[in-house]
Amino acid sequence: MKLSPQLELAGVSLRDMSVTDVPAVEVLERRLFPVDAWPLQMFFDEIAQTDTRRYVVAEVAGEIVAYAGLMCIEPIADVQTIAVVPEFEGKGIGSAILAELIDEARRRRAADVLLEVRADNPRAQQLYLRFGFEQIHIRPRYYRDGTDALIMRLPLNDPQSQQGDTA
Repeated sequence: MKLSPQLELAGVSLRDMSVTDVPAVEVLERRLFPVDAWPLQMFFDEIAQTDTRRYVVAEVAGEIVAYAGLMCIEPIADVQTIAVVPEFEGKGIGSAILAELIDEARRRRAADVLLEVRADNPRAQQLYLRFGFEQIHIRPRYYRDGTDALIMRLPLNDPQSQQGDTA
């Protein structure tokens, strides 16, 4: 998995999520998404479906600082989750992990990548916009706390989908 030279110098590594990572990822999930956290078993179920799923983690000094997952059932890929611990936001890790998911969607011949993002999360929305995602729909009160979800799409045959902030 390719990383920017800046991330490599910062000691960031990106790799596939393993079963042994799930407990640490689930702890981060509960910390980062207290209202909407996935249960532990859901992560085990997701990473077991390698024919349609790909989950990755980013590490610094052996500690998981970000994770993400993609489901791909042709012709659609869907970003299932993406998270970066706050202490590591703004360093390009989210961009690197998203770029890896988009590359995986291309390898799996997806025509589009879809995702849901909280309407009250402008930082994540900006990341997706930089990569060429466009808002196509709103799911009212999608999240447990009543917050709307913005549905965003990235057409993979669009030259703009080659963009993104890889720093």
